Amino acid sequence: MRLSFSNHRENGDDGAKPLMPMEAQRSEFEASDEDPELGEYMQLKARIHRALIQKINLPSIERLSAERLRPEVDKLIGDLLVEEGLPLSSTEKVRLTDDLMDELRGLGPLEPLLRDATVSDILVNTHREVYVERQGVISLTGVRFADDEHLMRVIERIVDRVGRRVDESQPMVDARLPDGSRVNAVVPPVALDGPLLSIRKFATIPFNLRRLVENGSMPESCATLLAGMVQARLNILISGGTGTGKTTLLNAMSRFIGDKERVVTIEDAAELQLQQRHVARLETRSANIEGRGEVTQRHLVKNALRMRPDRIIIGEVRAGEAFDMLQAMNTGHDGSITTVHANTPRDALSRLEQMVGMTGIELPTRSTRAQIASAINAVIQIKRFPDGTRRLVSIQEIDGMEGDVITMQEIFRFEQTGVGESGSVLGRFVLTGVRPNFLRAFAALGIPVPKEMELA
Repeated sequence: MRLSFSNHRENGDDGAKPLMPMEAQRSEFEASDEDPELGEYMQLKARIHRALIQKINLPSIERLSAERLRPEVDKLIGDLLVEEGLPLSSTEKVRLTDDLMDELRGLGPLEPLLRDATVSDILVNTHREVYVERQGVISLTGVRFADDEHLMRVIERIVDRVGRRVDESQPMVDARLPDGSRVNAVVPPVALDGPLLSIRKFATIPFNLRRLVENGSMPESCATLLAGMVQARLNILISGGTGTGKTTLLNAMSRFIGDKERVVTIEDAAELQLQQRHVARLETRSANIEGRGEVTQRHLVKNALRMRPDRIIIGEVRAGEAFDMLQAMNTGHDGSITTVHANTPRDALSRLEQMVGMTGIELPTRSTRAQIASAINAVIQIKRFPDGTRRLVSIQEIDGMEGDVITMQEIFRFEQTGVGESGSVLGRFVLTGVRPNFLRAFAALGIPVPKEMELA
């Protein structure tokens, strides 16, 4: 039997297809599920992988560097191929070695996707389908696992590294890869059709406001305004739906925090990439197998107040920690920033109100809203459009209360004007002409104001 594999990782002189450009390369199984060569290859790899597991001292795999392990794996593969009676070309053997190294040391068929800088999210819908997101657009890949057991081995490898477990008694787990990528796994019986795995990749080069301007997420005037808001120590709430880029925007804005300020960050899963030197990072912890040892965001916010922070940054408020965050903002910790899942600035404030109610503390509605109005200075709304683009669509200042209602004034917005022939969203960024109250702080601190607002 002779196998001829497509999409080789290296180009040889034996008739192998040349490599595609880096941005066009896809992972090892970019073929349809009906491709007979794919089925043969996966069967071969599974057989050799099982044989390798029997021959290699498993504890040594983790201890050995890839450079020292690879020659041993390569030799064993050669011996096993002779036993199988399979004549492979040198290029095919290199690819097989690469794939088996991924199985032994990494996350198997997902490794090429993790190395692909154009991929931001990896979404595994059982062993049969793997989707990726590139530039806001989700597409199906040809990557797949041999079966659900193969996918479960990869999931267990991820959670074992962070001291957690996933099984029928604990079918959902959050974890983090060594590079900082965020992982969520759901297994049967909760996942009806087989294990599900989602990976939000950790950006190696964090975005800054300049890059967001260049990719059309906002105009120059808006970036200048956001930078000034951070420098003026406004308390800011970033609002948006799932995958809209809330953390990306928070990271970009955080670059304008002064290097002499002490910043404490609080996250469920560490994604923030602050560039300041004086940063104390805190992360929640799930309960152990006995149900003990859980550390929630609310615990961390309370503790952060004892750490002499100049600013507190919460990756995302989801529950009762919203109350403690508002208390902190109202007691001298100006310049704090957090994010929330909401579709409009008004909805973001309603979500905060609901979260305060999760504490179990009975507060009158007006009192809760008054705390929000006095704590938050501005709400920034971002949105992902159907064409995959992400844009800042509104900046609103909170300017007080009228009766029981929090009053807001919009400073900036994106107006959609239509859809292009290719499905791209068309629109324009507009300064409303409203002069926000916080411009007085800009003037006092000598912070630049966008030229368009000087004329407003």
